[in-house]
Amino acid sequence: MFSFFKKKEKISAITVTNYAPITVDMHSHVLPGIDDGAQTPADSIILIKKMLELGITKIIATPHIMADYYKNNAETINASLAILREALATENMTIDIAAAAEHYFDETFETLINNGQLMTMGQKYVLFELPFIGAPPNLLPQIKRMRDLGYKPILAHPERYTYLKLDDLKGIKNYGCKLQLNTISLTGYYGKQVKKAAEELAENGMVDFISSDMHHLRHADALEKALQVPMVQQLIDSKLLQNNVLL
Repeated sequence: MFSFFKKKEKISAITVTNYAPITVDMHSHVLPGIDDGAQTPADSIILIKKMLELGITKIIATPHIMADYYKNNAETINASLAILREALATENMTIDIAAAAEHYFDETFETLINNGQLMTMGQKYVLFELPFIGAPPNLLPQIKRMRDLGYKPILAHPERYTYLKLDDLKGIKNYGCKLQLNTISLTGYYGKQVKKAAEELAENGMVDFISSDMHHLRHADALEKALQVPMVQQLIDSKLLQNNVLL
């Protein structure tokens, strides 16, 4: 099988020392106090300092929008963003930070689509996630609906949905949906099965975006360690990633 990357190849020297080549981290939970990520502005500052150290110069925070757990909307998200920006200014920290959302594909998602209430990044890119137990039966129709309305859907961490195989994800991409890989999946952070799925996506040139999905310092530490993983190096070097379209 043709592969974009040589999985077994050992890189003799580290060619990528940070995430500066991708510039933008477009999936994180660094806004304070509105989901399962940073709980206080101080927590946010700690995570953002680490991201800056790793070469990220723009962050698009994507708090959860979930009907049953995190009932966020544009108002709550932008209010938290304002608090974070004030905290960054107090710390004399300069970073380009914006906000969108990680939309959960639940019973309210279709309503948000049809009412034009999706939180977008860049040129109408929409980040969404699926349940971990199984794909919604209307997944492909809703991807098509988003595309018809001018949105550009991005599926968050497809490697973590164990029920989606490579052919399923090829079908999703054929409907015009981009795929965002959690960088730390390639370290084995989420287990061997997720790592294998992440490698398969990378080997087949199917990864459009990588990001931290940063919630806490354990993620930050794993993100730093990921720079030593050959396949992360190869992804960043491949020029296939589209993070910079969100500048």
